[in-house]
Amino acid sequence: MLSQFPNCITTPPWWQLINWIGDPIGFQKKYSQKYGDIFSMRLSGLGSHVIVANPQAIQEIFSQDSKFDIGRANELAEPLIGKNSLMMMDGSRHRRERKLLMPSFHGERIQGYGEQICQITKVIASQLKIGESFIVRSRMQKVSLEIILQVVFGLSEGKRYEQLKPLLTDWLDMTDSPLRSSMLFLRFLQRDWGKWTPWGRMKQRQRQILDLLQAEIEERRTKNTEKGNDILSLMMATRDEDGQAMTDGELKDELLTILLAGHETTATTLSWAFYEISRNPDVIEKLQMELESLGENPNPMEITKLPYLSAVCQETLRMYPVLPVLFPRIAKSPIEIGGYQFDAETSFMPSIYLLHYREDLYPHPEQFKPERFLERQYSASEYIPFGGGSRRCLGYALAQLEMKLVIATVLSQYQLDLTEDKPIKIQRRGFTLAPMGGVQMVMKGKRE
Repeated sequence: MLSQFPNCITTPPWWQLINWIGDPIGFQKKYSQKYGDIFSMRLSGLGSHVIVANPQAIQEIFSQDSKFDIGRANELAEPLIGKNSLMMMDGSRHRRERKLLMPSFHGERIQGYGEQICQITKVIASQLKIGESFIVRSRMQKVSLEIILQVVFGLSEGKRYEQLKPLLTDWLDMTDSPLRSSMLFLRFLQRDWGKWTPWGRMKQRQRQILDLLQAEIEERRTKNTEKGNDILSLMMATRDEDGQAMTDGELKDELLTILLAGHETTATTLSWAFYEISRNPDVIEKLQMELESLGENPNPMEITKLPYLSAVCQETLRMYPVLPVLFPRIAKSPIEIGGYQFDAETSFMPSIYLLHYREDLYPHPEQFKPERFLERQYSASEYIPFGGGSRRCLGYALAQLEMKLVIATVLSQYQLDLTEDKPIKIQRRGFTLAPMGGVQMVMKGKRE
């Protein structure tokens, strides 16, 4: 498959897989130093993949998305998100589904969620006590989950809401370490023997979640209640060119995808943002000045337009991408990428991490410098926290809105400090990367 390609890692495929699961960042750093910005790994049971960290080559991939199978390449995620998820689709079906979902995540729809996000953040942050330490990621998970339940699922009270909250948290926490994540990559661990196996327990929770979502969808259909502003209501109301609505299976799988892609990732990114903001007094000072310039009770949309706050969010996403690489793209026919010829069925993975740490694009990449995003405009193949091409994350506008408003709401009301100023390691959490230990902070006081 890669007969003409010279940059292939030569260690045994089983050893590559263990290292890929255990430390995908260290793995990529090691082999990019040896082979440069395009090299191939071979993972036991998962095949060969070409890692690409060259912006020109990434641009070639994004601009030729129609020449790749991408849904088929995402089969690793199917047990979690189902076969009806947008991530699993290709061709005309992918275009139809994306067109149906797009309006729910953009424009005026998104702006309407600003007040809700600020209110949810205030309520959860108010539970902090002065002098008490807390795990930022756990607190941000609470915020993020509440936003998903209210803004996406349209649930803020009632029995179903109370049942879903612990189920969703338990389900996602089942892959909260590299060891527990390994069941997503090792198919022999994917045995459903009920509560006796981790996979069985995870699938059981997933079925319970799907049953609750099905009940919610059926209730809305039969009651024909007044259409809400939440994303599920919008998804249920939308129709394609033939007048067809999304099926219940599509709705449920898309909701699981949003949960997996939106809840986990935003909580993680916010944790890293508070970590870096707290380590850099000059950043806090600039953010405070910018927020104070809006006066009392600013409009959420005014907050989202603040340039330095936006740059802080962009720099956090650069330094701490929630995925080590983009999901694979499999070439349908022979293709040239980065000056190399590749056979059909070659799988490509653009590396978010390696791209975002290129010295030529981001001088001193290990330093947290939001100013770089005020001084330079990066292209769609130089900065890819939300992917790119025809597969760019649909929820990127909602994710950015949430990040900006949560940071602004917390910083304008509270003084937070790290309990200890030491580097925090990155560790695998399912398909994503998260701060080891979740970032521990203490609430020093309320802002006057």
